[in-house]
Amino acid sequence: MIKAAVIGATGYAGQELVRILSSHPQVSIQALTSRSYAGKKYEEVYSNYSHLDYSCEEENIEELAENCDVIFLALPHGVTSKAVNENILSKCKIIDLGADFRLSDVETYEKWYTTHYSKDILKEAVYGLCEIHRDEIKGKRIVGNPGCYTTCSILSLYPLVKEKMIDVNSIIIDAKSGATGAGRGLSLPNHYCELNESVKAYKIANHRHTPEIEEQLSLAAGEEVVLNFTPHLMPMDRGILATCYANLKGNYSYEDIEKVYKKYYENEYFIRLCKKGTFPETKWVKASNFVDIGFTVDERTKRVIVIGAIDNLFKGAAGQAVQNMNILFGLDEKTGIDHVPVFPA
Repeated sequence: MIKAAVIGATGYAGQELVRILSSHPQVSIQALTSRSYAGKKYEEVYSNYSHLDYSCEEENIEELAENCDVIFLALPHGVTSKAVNENILSKCKIIDLGADFRLSDVETYEKWYTTHYSKDILKEAVYGLCEIHRDEIKGKRIVGNPGCYTTCSILSLYPLVKEKMIDVNSIIIDAKSGATGAGRGLSLPNHYCELNESVKAYKIANHRHTPEIEEQLSLAAGEEVVLNFTPHLMPMDRGILATCYANLKGNYSYEDIEKVYKKYYENEYFIRLCKKGTFPETKWVKASNFVDIGFTVDERTKRVIVIGAIDNLFKGAAGQAVQNMNILFGLDEKTGIDHVPVFPA
């Protein structure tokens, strides 16, 4: 059994991790930590766990590293890089659900986030987008789990960028997210009365997932990619829908593009390509690790429109983190996360 701990277990992503790990056939949960709820029963924070005898502990990553095979960190940006060091990595594997180990360039990270405190181990971290970096993830000690918007956006566009079928300077990503993407902390913009019966764009032209998307698509393209990314907040609990636009570099038909998506994704279990004329909906992927992708060619404007959908807490966070763990420990990737999406919900 893999001995696992979750640091930051009472946030939405942390709770989703606990939910998945509690039924994973190869995992034994050793500890759940929370700064806000230390000393409390987990069911006092989340009543859906009343059948399980979990408690929240104070965080002691050094002690956890001695007793665990893997530690998941579901913490705000800037915190994990202070906690993780070579001594920790020599004892256990780290999967960071925050942003600290997603970007390979320190200057870019510090421009968009804050000071990075583990520059010496940043170069060892691998970006944990499993369908693209699977071989690089194997054998690593530290994984930067991708962001939710980025997972959906990158996977939606990757085949077209990789095959140089689109003008990478023309990419526009219009994305919508459920309210859990903003975290569990109290914030006026996320109150029910502020969200209900409304849709709003936020962090326009400066959302922190932008450099993450650009870095990964630049690696795929072999050239620098600069794009427009605009997120929107929706009055729903969970889910992300990314609508991506780009100019085609040739006179490509639907069948040409379909062939490319099948080339990269036909054998990827968690990526489901929609049939022609069908486009993803967030309700089709809810509480699952699936990514649904559909597209069309706009012959009038010579653009391709690609739509991707994921559950932001599952494939966009906890589910992908467990998928990364499965790869790190040589398990079948589907283990513990092969859930049929919930419907209706």
